[in-house]
Amino acid sequence: MTALAPYLSSFLREHLPKERRASQHTCEAYAQSFQLLLQFAAGRLKLKPSKIEIERLDAPLILAFLEHLEKQRGNSARTRNARLAAINSFFRYLEYRVPSCLDQSRRIHAIPMKKTDQALVGYLTRDELQALLDAPDASTVSGIRDRAMLHLAFAAGMRVSELVGLRLDQIDRQTMSSVHIIGKGRRERVLPLWKETAAAVKAWLKVRPVSDAPELFCNARAQAMTRSGFEYILSKHVATAARKAPSIAGKGVSPHVLRHTCAMHTLQATRDVRKVSLWLGHASLQSTEVYLRADPTEKLEALAAMSAPMLTPGRFRAPDKLLAMLNAAGRKPNYAE
Repeated sequence: MTALAPYLSSFLREHLPKERRASQHTCEAYAQSFQLLLQFAAGRLKLKPSKIEIERLDAPLILAFLEHLEKQRGNSARTRNARLAAINSFFRYLEYRVPSCLDQSRRIHAIPMKKTDQALVGYLTRDELQALLDAPDASTVSGIRDRAMLHLAFAAGMRVSELVGLRLDQIDRQTMSSVHIIGKGRRERVLPLWKETAAAVKAWLKVRPVSDAPELFCNARAQAMTRSGFEYILSKHVATAARKAPSIAGKGVSPHVLRHTCAMHTLQATRDVRKVSLWLGHASLQSTEVYLRADPTEKLEALAAMSAPMLTPGRFRAPDKLLAMLNAAGRKPNYAE
């Protein structure tokens, strides 16, 4: 192997989790980024991934890799930027360990991030949400689990990583009145639960299979639920809910849509974006302002508060040629002529 392998290994196994205290999800995402990069570089350079030198990962190759992500793999600009961020982080790590790569690192840092579209967030209406929550079959163990997961994901506005990583010791098992969430950036928040959500979680705890996993939700093999597992469960129940609420079928419901739904319903109920920010665990209000753009209530109030300018009434007068044409078209033909 070349010098790239030990540096990449220490970056992913030592630097990120221990020195930077990055989450497991971040480490996995960075590892996948470099897996894609090395596979692309190996095909382009006609080398085995283990034979690639650090110097071969120059700025032109990184640019070609980013273009490959968008055109061949069909990734969005956000995904492209995430891959580039992982590469930049690794080369910042190399700067003080391989001084000969300093100029190469600076050229890679000069690659700009792509601007992304700021589209309106998608969310479910109350009828659509109710149809989704009613979709699981409460007479089965998996249905009881799925209903608890959907209720909790919506009620607490949880990210999918927060939901599947929620441990048994993060909920108050005595009163089931609150949940302790460790969110993005290690920001913690404690949220109260509705009685309906607490009842759904209690029902799941009664039938939860015996498992060594500390996570609250587990799969059919009594192992911790995964992100892809919850995505599959959600898509299955969305298809069931579409029979009752057909409009939900065209919304592309993902786990994050449940978080957006919680935010939009909270904003419409409280009219206070600060409370939405606290509930979701955002680092700043700027992250929460996206829900103000999607909520039509504020815009309708602004429209009602203003008076529209008056328009002078008038009457359309057609040109003479147009009137002549209309008169001729409306006249009955004279077959005697």
